[in-house]
Amino acid sequence: MDICYSIVVPVYNEAENLPELHRRVREVMESLGEPWELILVDDGSSDGSTEHIRRLAQEDAHVRAILFARNFGHQIAVTAGLDYARGRAVIIMDADLQDPPEVIPRLIERWREGYEVVYAVRAEREGETWFKKTTAALFYRLIYRIADVKIPLDTGDFRLLDRKVVDVLRQMREHHRFLRGMAAWVGFRQIGVEYHRAPRFAGETKYPFRKMLRLALNAITGFSYFPLQLATFFGFFSAGIAILSIPAVVILRLTGWQAFYGQATTLIAVLFLGGVQLISLGILGEYIGRIYDEVKGRPLYIVREAPEDAHAHRS
Repeated sequence: MDICYSIVVPVYNEAENLPELHRRVREVMESLGEPWELILVDDGSSDGSTEHIRRLAQEDAHVRAILFARNFGHQIAVTAGLDYARGRAVIIMDADLQDPPEVIPRLIERWREGYEVVYAVRAEREGETWFKKTTAALFYRLIYRIADVKIPLDTGDFRLLDRKVVDVLRQMREHHRFLRGMAAWVGFRQIGVEYHRAPRFAGETKYPFRKMLRLALNAITGFSYFPLQLATFFGFFSAGIAILSIPAVVILRLTGWQAFYGQATTLIAVLFLGGVQLISLGILGEYIGRIYDEVKGRPLYIVREAPEDAHAHRS
């Protein structure tokens, strides 16, 4: 059967949300009257989500279960969903129902107008803390300014991708992934659709500050050389201070100014230069670490169970 729409949902400890997610997605997709599938990618859950996904796949032929051997992370789980998706259009959304399934018809409407990437823009973010809203806004604006590609502001992974775009993304196998940046990088005709981001239906967020910081590092190092350029700037800045300070220190010492006697000035200079060097080494280490992960050539993920008719390439 020719599948028109694939809905890809990464799942990590979302047992409380799965029944409502399935109900609402089914209700929306059946109203469209075209063939569809719901791909649930279990990312090593430990709260019973795996059994819920198996049960849904047995009870509903639209549901396809992809079960990982362990936890590989949200972005990798989405990647697996794209690998297994058979639809002419693929919709990515989260399992916590902060991305309302009821927005899907609006994404499809834009796709039918000829757009190949339709991303959902968060006009409002209900149920989130002031800290998360502020840090998210700063992150989106920072990455927009320094990235080599223009990633739309206030967008997550909730989006519709045409089959042409999915096929291109499936060829991009980097390990440290930032899919919304990758979707912007591939080009094609893109447009945004504003929506109201709902509060989490149940459970707790699976993206604490530590994971958000890691995602931000992946975004910056994957789509910008700005940190490396910043290290170069610090080097020139430090050298400039040193060059300007040499004649000043000589004149002040000759005039007998007491502030430059003793080790305090030397200690401050050494600590400053040492700090700059360590920061620069840390930035280089981030990039080199990513190169090391790529050259090892390990698969992005390992599947424990998947539909037999899958045609994914998981290298």
